[in-house]
Formats: sequence, structure tokens, C-alpha cells
Amino acid sequence: MADGAMGTMLYDKGVFINRCYDELNLSMPSIVKEVHEAYVKAGAQILETNTFGANRSRLGAFGIAEKLQGINRAAVQLAREAARDAAFVAGAVGPLGVRIEPLGPTSFAEARAVFREQIEALVSAGVDLLIFETFYQIQELREALYAAREVVGGSMVVIAQVTINDDGHMLDGTDTETFAASLNEWPCDVIGLNCSVGPKATLETLERIMPFTKKPLSAMPNAGHPAEVEGRKIYLCSPEYMAQYARRFLWAGVKIVGGCCGTTPEHIRQVRSEARSLQPAQRNLSATVEEQAAKGQAMPKVAVAAKSKLGAKLGAGKFVTFVEILPPRGVDPSKEVAGARLCREAGIDAINVPDGPRASARLSAQVTCQIFQKEAGIEAVLHFCCRDRNILGIQSELLGAHSTGVRNLICITGDPPRMGNYPSATAVFDVDAIGLCNIVNNLNHGLDIGGMPMGSQTALLMGVGANPGALNMDEEIRRFEWKVQAGAEYAVTQPVFDIRLLEEFLRRTRHVRIPVVCGIWPLTSHRNAEFMVNELRVPVPEEYMERMRLAESAEAARVEGIEIAREMVRRVQPMVQGIQLSAPFGRYQMAIDVAEAIEKRD
Repeated sequence: MADGAMGTMLYDKGVFINRCYDELNLSMPSIVKEVHEAYVKAGAQILETNTFGANRSRLGAFGIAEKLQGINRAAVQLAREAARDAAFVAGAVGPLGVRIEPLGPTSFAEARAVFREQIEALVSAGVDLLIFETFYQIQELREALYAAREVVGGSMVVIAQVTINDDGHMLDGTDTETFAASLNEWPCDVIGLNCSVGPKATLETLERIMPFTKKPLSAMPNAGHPAEVEGRKIYLCSPEYMAQYARRFLWAGVKIVGGCCGTTPEHIRQVRSEARSLQPAQRNLSATVEEQAAKGQAMPKVAVAAKSKLGAKLGAGKFVTFVEILPPRGVDPSKEVAGARLCREAGIDAINVPDGPRASARLSAQVTCQIFQKEAGIEAVLHFCCRDRNILGIQSELLGAHSTGVRNLICITGDPPRMGNYPSATAVFDVDAIGLCNIVNNLNHGLDIGGMPMGSQTALLMGVGANPGALNMDEEIRRFEWKVQAGAEYAVTQPVFDIRLLEEFLRRTRHVRIPVVCGIWPLTSHRNAEFMVNELRVPVPEEYMERMRLAESAEAARVEGIEIAREMVRRVQPMVQGIQLSAPFGRYQMAIDVAEAIEKRD
């Protein structure tokens, strides 16, 4: 018999939800100990330490990462004092609260190191066992388990619990059979479910897990789904109802029963009473399990050359030219469509459409791409950023882009809202550009964001951004390598004025070479050049700054800017497979004038 909820019990004692509950081990130890003591009195034989979020990542969000050792040690001491000789003390470890690869910037190795640090603190403080709970990403749980074994070897019991939705899938989309089979192979002693759902879905999912493992099972469900009552979230499953399901858990062969959010000492008392009336049972493997359809496999990706006209040119090694056109601020795209037609007539290959550039509110970039392809007869390249969408919205919009014929992407993280005219707007950033690349790569293989087969696949040409002028070039190179590993098929750089920076970037990325399209920006004035240097952080050589400064009129400055851009085109063309031209302030002819410097090749 395990204990019940800690967080909701502390909340009921008046602790505000915005506090770090793990830190209460130091600042309010008496109330944490009171909760433990109440569970021991109710009959709990396993007490979980108040350390669900006591890792460096989560504590760092509160600015108290340096207290990690003290928080974990105090938690073990409080649980031990309450347990005395009546209960075991389990070191509780939860997810890191950050996205790890492939959907986030934290690597598997980094995640394992963070887990190891917390586990070492718990073990050195004297826990009897470890319990990993509420994991929703299967690969993150893998790193936690192997971190534990690196610390304790095979000498300590380790419980691995995932959280599911009502259909038995983990929240990252991993289905019951897949996570059950994985946990059966990985170094944990007990497999279980906790949080998110109530007893019914927990029991049904455990019955589906049973044929895949002979390891003991644990069940620690919520007290149902919370309902909002007078502004508060209330869990409505009664202790009697939980006790009824505890009997069913034990009949099915579950060996450890407890509770999660919303459960109280009274829930545990009645569950414990029910458990005493039953003898330990053998695993009931005769439970009815629906036969699962044969799992589909990842589909082979569509070849680059077959994805779009742009893909065909890149695949054939041809030099390509983009012109960037911003979506209109309102609903009238006539000016932009006229510019796109002008570009098509001048031999430009594609129009590059930014997605909310500089965090501005404009016509949907995807809709603008559709308009250009339909009304201007030229292929479009869609910037797709992570700022405004969670991962569900990202998948939906990517599927929509493919279905409406927008096949060319540039995957970017996106400018934060504070850069734009609406700094109070909320940013999402569920993933960054690397995570976005992994989502696109999945879809191109016929897999959804959780890696589950969809029955069909996208054929999206995946481009990424690159910045040869980045202040931290080591970090830029590292992220570029990850983007290529995630399936990037071409790259478009930020504007380049210093040829040496481009040469160095190309040299350092030679081992992960994909077609590179170099950004070229025709300067319009000396002030525009200063803006590039001081606000966009794009290095502009002093020679070019001086040439723009000496221009005697606005028209002379425009001509000089075009000439500088043409010089850059001639210099970079032997190094790259394309150029992307900006059209400053909607002056599309400037971009076309620069494109005339491109040496025509067969």
C-alpha cells in the first residue's frame, strides 16, 4: 500500500500554487511531515518523498537550483521521521519539465546527467527505493532509469510509472503495448501508472499491459478528473469508489496500490482496509485484451526531387533563386501578388514567405503561399515558426500545408513577441526549430508527433535557417548539425555581407553538407546599413558601410546598395546552391535587379 497525493494536500493546507512545493521541505517542513504522518496513520506502507520536481531544471525555474542537495536531503529526512519502522521511504523523481530530443534542445546525455544528480542526492540521504512517476515521454523515462542504475547498480528497487490519457496512450502518443514492451526490457523492477486519469482507465490499461510483462505492476490513479467548483479544481472520486477499484486492481494481480492527485489519507485508509480483506493474488492473465491491429511501420520518405519543383532543382544540383515577400498587413494581397508575378517573369524560382516576421500580425503565411501559387503561378516557400503554436497545432497546420499544395518549408523558431508591436502576446515555443524538424521528419515518414503511424505521409521539403554571422558560432554549428540529423534537406542563411563568415561557416559544416541558399539583402541607405549592424546583428564590412555613407542621395544609395548586393552574388555563387534576395520595403524590382548578376548555368 502506497500513499496518496502530496501536492493537492499541500494546496489544501493553503500553499499557493505558484510556489515551489519541493522547497517547502526547507521553509515549511512541518506541513510536509504532517502529510506524511497522516498517510502512515491511514495505513500507507510506502511514503514518497516530496521531491517530484526537485531536479536542477525545475528548481532552476524558481532560481533555487543551488538548493537541490538540501531540498532532497530534507525530503528524505521528513519522510523517514514520519515512516519510523512502519513504512518504506521512496525517493520520488518526476520529469525534468523541459523538452528533450528529438522535440527539444536538451540532449539525452544532458537529461541523464540531471536525473543522476537528483538520484544521487536521494540515495545518499537514505531512501529505500526509487519511484519515477508521471512520465509522459517514454525516452525521457529511459534516461531516468539508466541514470538510476548508474547510481545504485542492481541493488535497489526501482518503480517506473507513466501517465496516460483515457485511451491508454502516453501523452507523447506512445501506445500501451509499445511502452509496456519497452519498460519490460529496461532496468526497472515494477511497471505502473499514475496521475492524469481515474481508476477505470488505469485498470483497463493495466489489463492491456499484463500480456507484455511478468514484472509486478503498480496503480496510483487520480481521484478521477477534476471538476471546477466555485473557481477551484475539485477531485470527485470518493474514498469508497477508490476502494472498490482497489479490490479490482488486486484481483487483477496488481501488487502496489496508492493514489495520485486528489487522493487523501481517507482514500488511502479505505483502500488499505479493502486490501487487508484480500489475499495476494496471482496475476490474472485471462483478462480480456482486445487484439491490436498490426502496427504500421515508418514509410520511406518521398525523394527530394519528387516533393516540389524546388526540390527537383535542388536534387538536380541546379542554382536556385528566392525572393522574400512579406504577407500583407490586411486582407488585400494584390500588391504582393503583383510582385510575385514580376519575380516569376524575371525567372525567379520561388517566393519565400515569412511567418509573422519581427513578431508582427499579418495575413497567414500559409494562406499567402497558397495565393501566390494560385494567382501568381510561382512556387512558394513557407516560413514555419514555433512561436504561435503548440505541438498539436504544428502537426495540424503542417498536414494542412501539404494538403493544400504548399510543400516547401523553412523551419524556424520564430521571433519572440516582445520584438513586435504586441509585446504582451503570449508565446508558445512548445518546441524550437530542431524539435520542429523532427516533427516534419516524422510526418514525412507517415508518423505523428508521438511516432505512431498515420496511414499516410507528407512530402514536405524541409529547409532550415542558418546564421554565418552568429555571435556564438560553436552553438550555431552544433544546432545546425542537429537540424541536419533531424532531416533538414536544405538551408537558407541570414543576410551575408562578410564573405569570410560564409566561407568559415561552409568549412565547419562540410561534414553535414546540404544545399545552402545564401541570403542577400540590398541596402537602401547608410541608416539601413546601421540598422543591419546594430539591431539585426548582421556584420557589414566597413568598406560597405563607407560606400553607403558616401552616397549623395536616396537614389544614389539605392543604386549603391544594389551594386554591393550584385558583387556579393558574384562572390558567393561558386560556394552555394542558391540565393535568397530580400526586397526592402516592398521594392521587388531591387531584388530582380540584383538577380541579374547571377551567372546562368546549364
